Amino acid sequence: MTSSKPDSSAEDNHNRHQIRAIFDASHFTNDVGIVYVDSGRGWCRTELTAAERHLQHSKYIHAGVISTMADQTAGAAAFSVAPGQTNPLTVEFKINLLRPAVGQKVICHAQVLKAGRLITVVESEIFTQNNEESKLVAKATVTIANAA
Repeated sequence: MTSSKPDSSAEDNHNRHQIRAIFDASHFTNDVGIVYVDSGRGWCRTELTAAERHLQHSKYIHAGVISTMADQTAGAAAFSVAPGQTNPLTVEFKINLLRPAVGQKVICHAQVLKAGRLITVVESEIFTQNNEESKLVAKATVTIANAA
């Protein structure tokens, strides 16, 4: 996935404020510990500091945490290109868990692959980070409907 650079246009700054407000109002996402980092037209980045509560029985970061992060971040990326006052809603997603997720931090970068009037397709890449070492642990393809 190619990462986009932040754009400082007034529209992107407005979108950043709206996306931050969506994350602030998402109680479940806040309970999980997912934090909005930044976004621009067609992309979003989130982070999570891994804690004991995020681990499954084998001490890996739970797939549910990884999936939630991929979905929420993809929805925000889709929102950044959504037409008018639409509300992006996930209608389908597929995730590939590539390796056990172990790390101090989890980072997700979502990038819009194709934005349409009714449907937007987004790819999320999820990495774990230990000190300076980063590993790709999952990839998701998320289909978002632009609901009224």
